[in-house]
Amino acid sequence: MKILVLNCGSSSIKYQFINMENREVMAEGIAEKIGEDIALFTYKSEKYTKKKREMVIDNHEQGLQLIIDSLRDETHGVIQDISEIDAVGHRLVHAGEHYSDAVVVTDHVIDVMTECISLAPLHNPANLEGIKAVQKNMPGVPQCGLFDTAYHQTMPPHAYLYSIPLDFYTVNKIRRYGFHGTSHKYVSKKAAEFLGRDIADLKIISCHAGNGASITAIDRGKSIDTSMGLTPLEGLMMGTRSGDIDPAIPLYMQQQLGISVEEVNNILNKKSGMLGLSHLSNDMRTIEEEILEKSNPRAIQAHDVYCYRIKKYIGAYFAALNGLDVLIFTGGVGERMPIMRSLVCKELDALGIKINEEENARFTDDIQVLSTPDSRVTVLKVPTNEELMIALETQRLLTPEK
Repeated sequence: MKILVLNCGSSSIKYQFINMENREVMAEGIAEKIGEDIALFTYKSEKYTKKKREMVIDNHEQGLQLIIDSLRDETHGVIQDISEIDAVGHRLVHAGEHYSDAVVVTDHVIDVMTECISLAPLHNPANLEGIKAVQKNMPGVPQCGLFDTAYHQTMPPHAYLYSIPLDFYTVNKIRRYGFHGTSHKYVSKKAAEFLGRDIADLKIISCHAGNGASITAIDRGKSIDTSMGLTPLEGLMMGTRSGDIDPAIPLYMQQQLGISVEEVNNILNKKSGMLGLSHLSNDMRTIEEEILEKSNPRAIQAHDVYCYRIKKYIGAYFAALNGLDVLIFTGGVGERMPIMRSLVCKELDALGIKINEEENARFTDDIQVLSTPDSRVTVLKVPTNEELMIALETQRLLTPEK
């Protein structure tokens, strides 16, 4: 089975084309700045790479057609006909409380996603555009999806309810939903496989640190709590998002400083986090460079806040789990920033966490044990692969049981 995995944003389509027989990524790339004056298209296969080709891409339908045309191009394509694409797997974001597992895309799924647009106004419309583009450009090809929120549907009420009048939940469904579920599910399963342990016997804390960041407590393979909430704004400090703040701060900004609702939203989502505190960048590679090469005090201070927030959540989730077997770092930052991992794990020996600084500083693309032999908690770096997780779930849904 060959599966095209799509991650549709409001102005982008990230894609991978995967041969499930050997899990080989036959081609991948991104169409970005869709709908703008000049869009960019990247296509990469084993024998061909074309980066940042400028063109006009008016909508997701055109973007998908460009991907299909590249896959079957006579000179650098990897298929001869569109019929070789057996299925499409989507990264989907919000389905409220409707789904706790991967789904075959049906009219009901589309209705649910439409209903949940108010909960994910930036993501769900883009996901729907991707589904509609496949229906138009690839009629008859089955589509499946894996919602970011699905994995966290195992959280108990005491973890997902907010302490506001209950009617806001029962009527308006305001609650903690969590995100990055596909990544947390993937790396926790990979960690158990790597350790040769049954995930049903493990207590795991998974820290997905990228430009967006979240941390999840996983008990016997199930999410019991996670840091992101109704929206991806809650929780850890991120690249441009504030994470946890006093809920009165937005009110103060509006009432005392005269800042509009729209601008407050923009500040908290796009101007805060690492960018806001450092006044330098939301890119942690830049922050790391400023720390290691220039000892920039703003970079150091912002990084200290970033790591302290993660450390606090680890302590909280250690308590929620009543112990810990495995601590996972994943995501672009989690996988590639050793000074972050080092500072987070520093002085956590009371929880049984001891990091091997020499191993932590060594870079590899593979799963890596970062803890010392005498650490009661195994600390791992596990590269995430959300696209493969989506492809595996798509294959599972579409393969008849024997």
